[in-house]
Amino acid sequence: MKGKKMEIRNLQEGDLAQVIAIEKATFSQPWTEQDFLQAIEDDSKIYLVAVEDGEILGYCGMWNVVGEGQITNVAVKESARRKGVARQMFSAFLQTGQDKGMTSFTLEVRVSNVAAIGLYEQFGFVNAGIRKGFYDFPKEDGMIMWKVEV
Repeated sequence: MKGKKMEIRNLQEGDLAQVIAIEKATFSQPWTEQDFLQAIEDDSKIYLVAVEDGEILGYCGMWNVVGEGQITNVAVKESARRKGVARQMFSAFLQTGQDKGMTSFTLEVRVSNVAAIGLYEQFGFVNAGIRKGFYDFPKEDGMIMWKVEV
């Protein structure tokens, strides 16, 4: 990613083919195009993409639930991982949520996803418990993480 300018911006309908490809490559139960279209159209939801030279490198989404950001999706294209994409995108993502009045954030993550847990911890998220059998394909527990703002 060095030397190139990555842009973080709102997800647009024209981004969906690339986002769906990342979604299918990342998650065992991927969202559909219709799921993302509904998210784009809902003002209470924030969906951002990280773009470089027209290529979607990653995306993230959250729903504003009475001032709490329920983070639903965070994914980075495999070829763009470990290059700071997730860190830059997630930072902008949380700031956007704060700008919209969200004062806390929550998410679930597979207990085996050490890289994602480490990223979330860098942003102040803490383990708030385990949801037994939360994930399927393969069946796995989900760690509930929270970040409470000022």
